[in-house]
Amino acid sequence: MDLELARKILAEQPFSRLLGARVTAFGDGEATLELDIREELLQQYGFVHGGVLSYAADNTLTLAAGTVVGAGLITSGFTIDYLRPATGAVLRAHGQVVRAGRTRVVTRCDVTTVGADGTQTLCAVAQGNIAVIEPVGGKG
Repeated sequence: MDLELARKILAEQPFSRLLGARVTAFGDGEATLELDIREELLQQYGFVHGGVLSYAADNTLTLAAGTVVGAGLITSGFTIDYLRPATGAVLRAHGQVVRAGRTRVVTRCDVTTVGADGTQTLCAVAQGNIAVIEPVGGKG
């Protein structure tokens, strides 16, 4: 998989399109997903909703896995810890592979916000277990 294929796969997800998510980096065991923070993504206190942070972590964990084992993946489980409220201009999730096996890939992800001045704030951390549902190189 390459950056363009990763972008195509993300664009095929209606929810990703709704959020305006974009893949900004993809390769060598790492991936980055970003989305602009807007009012529709906030909860009642003005912070980015935890579900949006979870979405970003979930997709980025799987994207990172895709850099080493290709397409045909699905998240089989992940944990997320919220560290502080998410506010800013851009939500950025950066994932990296911890270990890649034949049928499972373990990945981790940092979710940050980027302020209008470029300041980055770590908001959440996640770790996931990604299942290979399609053999590398073709349909199962």
